[in-house]
Amino acid sequence: MTLTDTTASATAAPSGAVLDGPALWSAQAQMPAVLGRQLVIERAEGSYLFTTDGRRLFDGTAGLWHANVGHAHPELAQAAFDQMRTLETFHIFQRFANDRAIELAELLAGISPIPRSKVLLNSGGSDAIDLACKLARRHWQREGRTSKQIILSREHAYHGLHAYGTSIAGLDFNREGLGTESLVPETARVSHDDLAQVEAAIERIGAERIAAIVSEPIQGTGGVNPPAPGYLEGLQRLAREHDILLILDEVITGFGRTGEMFAAERYGIEPDMITFAKGVTSGYAPLGGVLAAPRLWEPFYVDAPDTPVFRHGATYAGHATAAAVAIANLGILERDGLVARAAELEHVLRRELEGLAARQEAVVDVRVAGFLGGIGLDERIANDRVADRAIEHGFITRPLRGNTLQLSPPFIVSDQEVVDYVAAIELAITEEAAR
Repeated sequence: MTLTDTTASATAAPSGAVLDGPALWSAQAQMPAVLGRQLVIERAEGSYLFTTDGRRLFDGTAGLWHANVGHAHPELAQAAFDQMRTLETFHIFQRFANDRAIELAELLAGISPIPRSKVLLNSGGSDAIDLACKLARRHWQREGRTSKQIILSREHAYHGLHAYGTSIAGLDFNREGLGTESLVPETARVSHDDLAQVEAAIERIGAERIAAIVSEPIQGTGGVNPPAPGYLEGLQRLAREHDILLILDEVITGFGRTGEMFAAERYGIEPDMITFAKGVTSGYAPLGGVLAAPRLWEPFYVDAPDTPVFRHGATYAGHATAAAVAIANLGILERDGLVARAAELEHVLRRELEGLAARQEAVVDVRVAGFLGGIGLDERIANDRVADRAIEHGFITRPLRGNTLQLSPPFIVSDQEVVDYVAAIELAITEEAAR
């Protein structure tokens, strides 16, 4: 069935009918609402996407926060091609490794905000969260403090959709309909901006039962929420005072999005673990992982017959081609000064969004942290309808929780493209407000 056929069947079907359509089950979609409306991307170039129906769209969200160096970069394509002709991959289980996984791990340890990091590689951000939460619990079990099992996370948080990510989601709709409040029962949510409430939650639950606190430095899917002043520093203080591991989820913010290589550096935080993905390859290959502090890895490296094994690993952990792409991507970020460029673009985005807020009554607030912005709309203006109108003008933004629009273009855009992007969103807001 073609997309045109799908449109016809969806339009003609009576209410309550089961609709058919393409075999692909879209992610995070209310399917009847998207059937016949899919934008099928067939190619891309730099900051622009091209659809099968002939549209040219500015990628204002860098895909799902990942296309930092832009799309269809020839060097990254060449890196993957060359690696596949040499060795597509070989696993890193037990005494085996591959040279690209080793090289990438050394590079990542060298730029890690955590001194003397070890690097655990896998296939993406959701994998990384599962791995970090498991390592946190394994740490305390090995220490003999077996009651420390609960993972705390923040209201409005998003940490992927594997079992642990679903369980610690601060977006309730991501935990609904699965037969239990949390797939992993030993989890709890804390305030996203009030340290006194976080401390009260720790006291209520008991620090002796809490293994780790997981936090995005800047909440992404939850509405582009920068940390309240002093919040991350206070979270770190509470973690240290109560002997709780601190895990920073830098799947979105890592590799330059905040104008620093990691948001931990921007905010002066020294976590026990950092999860990463997305920007490590700019989305050109699925790769993620965890940076772990010495207190976590050293007990597993003791030269003794009874040294424990941390049972982690997946078939594609340390995938040689993905690692080669990541190495090339990190080289481009450094050579082209793109992290510094993201810091420059933050000022342009802030200026344009503040101007938008001053002109538009429908804009409740704007939030900027790094080259990452959110536009909060009046509840009478639906963000999904504004996003649809922006697409009609050739620009992609994304509706998020809190009636927010996401702005996070690739680092390669010009100042003028940022200006044009915000202007297109303003036009879409004006049109929707006048509807």
